[in-house]
Formats: sequence, C-alpha cells, structure tokens
Amino acid sequence: MELSDIAFEHAPIGLCILENRVIHGCNRQFAAMFGGQMADYACTPLANFYPSPEDYERIGQRSLAQMRKTGRYSDERVMRRASSELFWCRVRGQSVTPEAPFRRGIWSFADLSEDRPIVSLTTRERQVAILTCRGLTSKEIGKELSLSFRTVEAYRARLLEKFQARKLAELVAKLSGMPL
Repeated sequence: MELSDIAFEHAPIGLCILENRVIHGCNRQFAAMFGGQMADYACTPLANFYPSPEDYERIGQRSLAQMRKTGRYSDERVMRRASSELFWCRVRGQSVTPEAPFRRGIWSFADLSEDRPIVSLTTRERQVAILTCRGLTSKEIGKELSLSFRTVEAYRARLLEKFQARKLAELVAKLSGMPL
C-alpha cells in the first residue's frame, strides 16, 4: 500500500472521493461516522446522507454555484447516518475537475454532534427560527405568520431555552448553520 493510500485511509477526518455526487471511495473515519465499513459505501449516492431530497437538491445547487466560482465549497449542515440518526456535520469539498465541479472531487466530513446536538423543533418553532435569522422583529414575524406579537415572543423564549441561548443575538448565532 502506498503512503498516500495509507494517509487517505487512516486520516483522522472523514474523507471521500465523489464522482457526480456518488461515492467512489471513502476512508475508515467516513465509514465510522456514517455507520458501517468502507466497502459499504462504494457507489453510494450522496443523496442517501441528506435529511430529505429537498435538502440534497438545495445544497447541491448552492455548492455547485460556489464551486463554479472557486472550485471549493464548505458549510455546516445536518446529515443522516446509515441508522437514520441526524447529526451536524462540517463539509468541505475541492473539485479536481474545475470545468465540471461535480465530476470528481475530494470531500471531508467532520462530525459536530458533540458541540452541536440536533434540537427537535415544531413546524411553528422552525418558522419563527427561520424568520428570526432573516432579521425580522417579533411584530414582523407575527404579521407574516398571522400570530400575535406575544405568541411570537413565547416561541422565541422556547427557542432560547432549547438552544441554551441567553439573548436573541446568541440564538441567531446558534441557528446560523441551520438548513433553511
């Protein structure tokens, strides 16, 4: 086994080679993070690791647009393990085919679940969180969702508690990586 193969296989971060958003190869850490063995992931569509087909499409469009400009992409997002458990993950990619960014690339995946646990939100809490991150006031959110100002404030208070944030700015910072 060549030194570069050893480095790839034993890297302390999840790595995979993607071809047209399908896994061509992955290392041990990637397989352990998502659950299984390296061989389990050969020819597996990356779509299998997203919470929904809509997330796969939306993030794919955003990453492709960025990669067309720079050849690189990174974000923090919720992903799905083989067990269907959701977790926060830092994802970084580098295309090796700049003329067609998704044709072939190397991607890294870091499990952030210890630092950023998944918080379960109701549909209404998620709507209030999204509008809060967009900078709307409680009154503006209330108008948008046909809720009273006080009801929006109650949802915000629950969000502060769930995310263990002391003030609105801290809540927005914690929500900033949330898939919208």
